[in-house]
Amino acid sequence: MELIWIVPISGLLAVVVAGYLAWDVLGRDIGPATIKAHTDGGSKKMSMQEVADTIYEGAVAFLDRQYRTIAVFALVGAIGISLLLAGLRGGDDALSIAWHTGLAFVIGAICSGLAGLIGMFIAVKANLRTAVAARTSLGDSLTIALRGGAVSGLLVVALSLLGVYGLFELFRMIDVANGISEADALKHAPQLIVGFGFGASFVALFAQLGGGIYTKAADVGADLVGKVEAGIPEDDPRNPAVIADLVGDNVGDCAGRGADLFESTAAENIGAMILGVTIFTITKNPVYIFFPLIVRAFGLIASIIGIFAIRTGGVVSGDGGRSAQAALDVGFWVTAGLSIVGMYVATVAMFGSNTLFWAGLVGILTSVVFVYITQYYTAGSWRPVQLIANASRTGPATNIIAGIAIGFENTAAPAIAISLALFASYKIGEIAGPELGLGANSAAAGIYGTAIATMGMLMSAGYILAMDTFGPITDNAGGIVEMSFDENGEEWPHSVRENTDALDSVGNTTKALTKGYAIGSAALAAFLLFSAFLDEIRILTGKETPIDLSKVEVFIGGFLGAMLVFLFSSFAISAVGRAAQAMIEEVRRQFRSDPGIMLGTSRPDYRQCVDISTQAALKEMVVPGILAVLAPVAVGLVLKWEAAAAFLMVGTMTGILLATVLNNAGGGWDNAKKFIESGQLKDPATGLAYKKGSDAHAAAVVGDTVGDPFKDTAGPSIHVLIKLLSTITLVLAPLFI
Repeated sequence: MELIWIVPISGLLAVVVAGYLAWDVLGRDIGPATIKAHTDGGSKKMSMQEVADTIYEGAVAFLDRQYRTIAVFALVGAIGISLLLAGLRGGDDALSIAWHTGLAFVIGAICSGLAGLIGMFIAVKANLRTAVAARTSLGDSLTIALRGGAVSGLLVVALSLLGVYGLFELFRMIDVANGISEADALKHAPQLIVGFGFGASFVALFAQLGGGIYTKAADVGADLVGKVEAGIPEDDPRNPAVIADLVGDNVGDCAGRGADLFESTAAENIGAMILGVTIFTITKNPVYIFFPLIVRAFGLIASIIGIFAIRTGGVVSGDGGRSAQAALDVGFWVTAGLSIVGMYVATVAMFGSNTLFWAGLVGILTSVVFVYITQYYTAGSWRPVQLIANASRTGPATNIIAGIAIGFENTAAPAIAISLALFASYKIGEIAGPELGLGANSAAAGIYGTAIATMGMLMSAGYILAMDTFGPITDNAGGIVEMSFDENGEEWPHSVRENTDALDSVGNTTKALTKGYAIGSAALAAFLLFSAFLDEIRILTGKETPIDLSKVEVFIGGFLGAMLVFLFSSFAISAVGRAAQAMIEEVRRQFRSDPGIMLGTSRPDYRQCVDISTQAALKEMVVPGILAVLAPVAVGLVLKWEAAAAFLMVGTMTGILLATVLNNAGGGWDNAKKFIESGQLKDPATGLAYKKGSDAHAAAVVGDTVGDPFKDTAGPSIHVLIKLLSTITLVLAPLFI
């Protein structure tokens, strides 16, 4: 308990550091505001600032409309949950639990939205400064992009940590003030703050869905018409969909992913605290409830140090981004190493033994394993991406077949890694049972071991999210350079685009690694959150809670859980397809009606494409979002808690595997295209490299567009769906008895 002070201190420190990094980024050079007009059509050319302002305006306009829509849904959700708990739960405390849960839901929803919005705001300001710095220094450009990403990473984790801790303390003090004993208040508070995780998950689902639909509708339209049909380069200013594509990087990869990881850290933290209540009930020692918070606080400090540990002196141009990636790797390893130290200090100080440290170490190492599994399946230097690229030589069909096969193959390694991590951490927990006062082979101790492993994996979340947001910042920076001209109306030197291309290549890798990390943490947390649900049922019923799959209603619940994941994914991918069709038609229409666009004498109507993506995203996110919220509620109310448990567990396992397929197949297709664009795929007969514009490249672009909704819409949205199922069942467990 002596270490509890580190929780608010680390959270506030992270907010201060994020403020400093934002100040540093916003103070960097933004380049000239305008360029000189030329008689050759130069008046249609844009400066870096003008391009960046257009991206910013589009992102803010979309998020304003999106979050207004989400706010309405969230308000209805909070009222609905409160009424359900007050009307159907029964008991003297029904009204109290209803308003506590409703308040926690609203606070979680607000914090989740803020986490995404703040990160996105800094990202759309950092992209311009990254592009301007790329004119003279790759190292400075890397620093700005990473610090811009770190603002989002640190704020998301800090808001999650402070939100869970602050709400826990608030509800505990209210209980004590109302005459409830300190011990009962400690047991009661974690159940009451589950609504915080539900609210965060609720907002994250719609934010990720809407952002994913927006960005991929624009990306598919820009690629198929621009690259394949018109034969113009990526981010060419003549492409009407290019601004919508660049806006989408921010609303999907920044705001959407920020909300996603916020709810992940919050929900998993609360689940671990609920499991800690079980041991507290036996031992009367509150350290088991507070330990998850303290471990995350150490992880946040480790992430801050990891960010400042990066040195860019050795980052050089012309090596394809290898030195830039090496610099980021140093920060990751510093974060991981300090997380190990923090885990050791916390376990020894709080438990008086280092046995449970090994469970935490399992979680930290699992995060590293998932990073490398993802890198193997999505980086161009390894067999899977090269296989997909080679298949492009014979057309789009073989490219797509190869990508799907790789996607299915890549489920094996993550499933085995998670199984080993769960088994090892559970057994370590059992070994620690006597030290915890629970006896040998205690199931409660074993489950708590898996909770510590999950917290260990989450310790590096701040740094991981910083690397994730680094990706869209560098992607936008490349687009700004491609679309803009210097102050004299001339194209930027090739060296500038070479710098941004190097960072974009690194950014693609970091985005893919983050998705691997996110699904890995979701997989490790699945057992934790399922166990927390069973603990809640045990508390409510006063008896043990075995799940009997031979019961027909339980089997049906599991069957429907698996179905939900596929149906949800279908809705998400179909939404991108419909929106992309509208985008393609609009880009074609503009090319037909105004030949001056291709000649460079007319500026495309970027706003029309932005409006198409905006309207499509807001409309299409509703049905899959409502499906995800209502399905577990319906199963629990009709088939009761055992069926809801089966729905949760089978749906979670199915979701983990399907998300792995979608994420890494999509990443493989994307990098197979880049593998060809970099000239690394050679014709076996002539030895000449395939280039942009070749048939093999066109096939790879088609494969990439198929993978776009896989890796950036459906896959990341399943991450949120998995946690949403857990938080809904936890919040509404009393109604399923």
